[in-house]
Amino acid sequence: GIIKAAPLKTHRTQQMVTQKYINNLTYKIIVYAIEAYKELVPGLLDNVYEKCPEHLLTENGLKVLRQQVVPINFRGMEPDCDRKPEFLVNDLIVAELKTVEYILPVYEAQLLTYLKLMHKPNGILTNFNYTNKFREGLKTFVSEVFKSLPIT
Repeated sequence: GIIKAAPLKTHRTQQMVTQKYINNLTYKIIVYAIEAYKELVPGLLDNVYEKCPEHLLTENGLKVLRQQVVPINFRGMEPDCDRKPEFLVNDLIVAELKTVEYILPVYEAQLLTYLKLMHKPNGILTNFNYTNKFREGLKTFVSEVFKSLPIT
């Protein structure tokens, strides 16, 4: 294809990276996002919804990188594109935060593209402007990288 994925880079942990590990890490991230949302209210600026969950994640021992550039390679050229998901957690999970009325399919496609280009196993799309967290505010996605990992 035209766009090539970067090689997989995993956060160095003492535990082997498996589907179970990724699922547990994803669960923790979701718990901290919900915890942040419960203490905040809808209608705040986007950067508040980025900084508060980031604080909870780092406070609980997770490695969080904000606004990591998504690598794009087109025939040897790297176009200067401003594609940056909000978080990369433990160098494994891409987290995209929105404060929109509805999660649109384009946001889902964007996250799936981030997973492919960054060669990461899992992604979380969270909307901080919702009424029902599990129906409207949260979606998780797995990539081919996740499917290639051992289960346990």
